[in-house]
Amino acid sequence: MRLRRRLNLGFAALLVLFTAFLVVQFGVSARVRDDHDVRVARIGTVREANRHALQRMTDAETGIRGFQLTGERLFLEPYQSGRGAALAALSQGARQTSDPQTRELLEAEWQAASDWLAQYAEQVTAGRAPVGIEDEALGKQLFDRVRALNAATDDAINAQLRAENTADRRLDRLIGIVSAALVLAVLGAGYLLVRISRRQLLVPLARVGDTIRLLAGGDRSARAEAAGAAELRTVIDALNDLAAQTEEHLAAEQARTARAGLCQAVLGELQKEDADPATIGNRVVARIGDALGAVAVHSELYVPGTGQIRVCRPESAADLDPAVAAELRAGEPGQAVARPDGGLAIALGGDAEYSGGFLLICRESAREWKETERKLLTSVAREIERALRQLGVRVQQDLLISELRMLDQRKDVFIQTVTHELRTPLTSILGYTEMLTDDDAELTPMQLRSLTAILRNAHRLQDTIGDLLLLDRPATAADAVTEPLDLATVATVVHAELGAAAQAKELTVSFEAEVAWVRGDRTQLQRALRKLMENAIKFTPAGGSVTWRCGGDERTVTIAVTDTGIGIPPEDVPGLFTPFHRAGNAMDQAVQGPGLGLAIVRDIVRDHGGGIAVQSVVGRGSTFTVTLPAVPAPAQVPVTTG
Repeated sequence: MRLRRRLNLGFAALLVLFTAFLVVQFGVSARVRDDHDVRVARIGTVREANRHALQRMTDAETGIRGFQLTGERLFLEPYQSGRGAALAALSQGARQTSDPQTRELLEAEWQAASDWLAQYAEQVTAGRAPVGIEDEALGKQLFDRVRALNAATDDAINAQLRAENTADRRLDRLIGIVSAALVLAVLGAGYLLVRISRRQLLVPLARVGDTIRLLAGGDRSARAEAAGAAELRTVIDALNDLAAQTEEHLAAEQARTARAGLCQAVLGELQKEDADPATIGNRVVARIGDALGAVAVHSELYVPGTGQIRVCRPESAADLDPAVAAELRAGEPGQAVARPDGGLAIALGGDAEYSGGFLLICRESAREWKETERKLLTSVAREIERALRQLGVRVQQDLLISELRMLDQRKDVFIQTVTHELRTPLTSILGYTEMLTDDDAELTPMQLRSLTAILRNAHRLQDTIGDLLLLDRPATAADAVTEPLDLATVATVVHAELGAAAQAKELTVSFEAEVAWVRGDRTQLQRALRKLMENAIKFTPAGGSVTWRCGGDERTVTIAVTDTGIGIPPEDVPGLFTPFHRAGNAMDQAVQGPGLGLAIVRDIVRDHGGGIAVQSVVGRGSTFTVTLPAVPAPAQVPVTTG
């Protein structure tokens, strides 16, 4: 039975017993006392009636004697008032008594009084005959009988009163016994409740409190004894489960902390760049062996940039069997495996560039390896693998950086060589060709067209050499002299310069420019805008249109160049601003150009702290948007004359 039900039943029983005690003590006892008083009062009334009847009969007998002696009827007044009162008192007593014997005696007394009155007193008061000795004797005999019956009735009434008192005392004693029994029952029930509460609740709770104090004091193995009521046992079981889970979590956390500490220490050793790899390997193996209580540790690692290293700790330990080493290398990486000889081994994973290795931990005792020890070795092995991969990446990065530096140097030498070797003969070609074209009167039309083609292509080659030199320049923003300038003025100059080229292709050019001040190199910005416009004119078929606008606000100046040209395929947009990149459709349509213009524009815009973006739809055209930081207009703009 559950403690709650026990306590409920106990308190219910205690309440019932206490209520019964109150009912017996204050209800039944008072009722019994009232009934006893009523019965005693009734008995007293009957006794008083009996005595009153005797007194009245005595008054009547005295009045009869006085009348016999004196003949005065005045003496009959007590007789006249006493005879009726005596009979009425006897009748009333007979009606009120509950004792049959007393009732019979009262009725007999009433009959005796009636006989005396009828057979003697009325004869005397009527004066019908002289009263003789026999009549006197009869009267005396009848009155003595009245007295005798009255005395017997009085004795009976006294006996009834004594019996009533005796019964009352017996009932009082019974009520006292019942009350005492109820008090004892209440005390017993209370004692049982206290005993049950103490045994089933208080004592187990005290033990639970002791257990909680032990747990709070650091004794994680403390457990409470499952005792007491079912509800409390449930609480104790829950507390024990919580303590067990807490102990497990703390142990797991300690294990994780140990793993993290060991991994951090191993990682610190592996990240030391000034130490010999073999020395680092010995330190790492030493830390692992100390953490796992090993008597010997065998390891094989491939260190990028160094090669395969084998470490055995202590050095006096026997060499590892090559067959065992091969078996360990072929194991599943990342999984610690207990070996038949009692060791714990784990294979280290490699990759396409570097081979793996292994760790083998040996100890003297043959006890089973714990799960925490397996996790510790697995974590360390994973950290070693990660560190070796990072080292491999660093080695590869160093090689790539060296190669890139070498390529960059070769590129610089190549560009310098090419530009130098090309510019010298190109200058001669341009000079002699221009000399020949000056005497165009002596040239045939075919010769003149040929010389014009030579000049046009020579100038293109000269522009390409200039673009190469411009891409290979040092940071332009660091060398150029910047000044506040109105970009609308620069754009207007470019628009005027390229107007003839646009008219040659019958292009409709729309140009809108608002005052927009920036800080920059006028020559470089003019070159960037010219290349944007040249691209728009070059890639727009005849009869198309080019629109460009210049404007801005307090923070940004924007130039947008929109054409109705061939557009740019989406796959070519990401590499559009890299040198020598040309869109696929431009090459398909044989549009000439080295692919350097947009790269130069990007570099110039970036050197001025701006950016460039493109939106394009194949077959419908492109929009290039250049944004530059705006600056306030100068207070006075100097007027220049050219």
